[in-house]
Amino acid sequence: MKKLLVLLLSVLMITGLMACSRIPSVQQESTEIEENAEEMSLESSEESPAQASANGEKENTEESAIAEEALSDILVVYFSMPETTEPDNMTEEEDNSTVVIDGEVLGNTQYVAYVIQKNTGADLFRIEPVTPYPTDHRTLVDLAKKEQNESARPELKAAIENLDQYQIIFVGYPNWWGDMPMILYSFFDEHDFSGKTIIPFNTHGGSGFSDTINTIAELEPEASVNQEGFTVSRDDVAEAEGDILAWLSKMGFME
Repeated sequence: MKKLLVLLLSVLMITGLMACSRIPSVQQESTEIEENAEEMSLESSEESPAQASANGEKENTEESAIAEEALSDILVVYFSMPETTEPDNMTEEEDNSTVVIDGEVLGNTQYVAYVIQKNTGADLFRIEPVTPYPTDHRTLVDLAKKEQNESARPELKAAIENLDQYQIIFVGYPNWWGDMPMILYSFFDEHDFSGKTIIPFNTHGGSGFSDTINTIAELEPEASVNQEGFTVSRDDVAEAEGDILAWLSKMGFME
């Protein structure tokens, strides 16, 4: 009888201990589930790297579009006549008509146009004739004089297609025989700048603008022609960047 009672008590004690040993295991499992759920909640509330990158690219694209829109009303138009495209062994006249930047030959007026465009974010348009001008200096000089005497209007290779979007137009040209090249007259004949602002710039061999700014004002009477244009001697073009930037800054195109 005593042995039976002892055996019964032993079974009850073992059962109780087993039950107690299961309780911590269940509590630990429950805690781990809650912690995992909390971690999943936190992860779902954060952007993944891909989402962050996509959002960042979207913001940059929107900012870029705003910046381009803000600058899209400025156009730099120029006519330039470099007498060679070879940077080596230039004649004196070829050297006078060009600037060499990193091995690339640019016309004097072309170089000034590039500096303006780079620092204003403007669009760029080059005035070109259907029939190219000769690069031989003497032949070019004689042709320029002949065109001037005949009030010629050389045919343009292309016109500005989207002129309406621009409000400020920089117009650049060399001084030929105390005047604009006659292809500039063709250009103003074919484009209406009414209500727009024209800002002239030019390169020269000693004559500056001559009377060309007033000529532009006569050709485009409904436009506002800035009288404070930029002019630079062909001898100083290569070192003119600082002067160009100071001029742009004075007019409010640079911070």
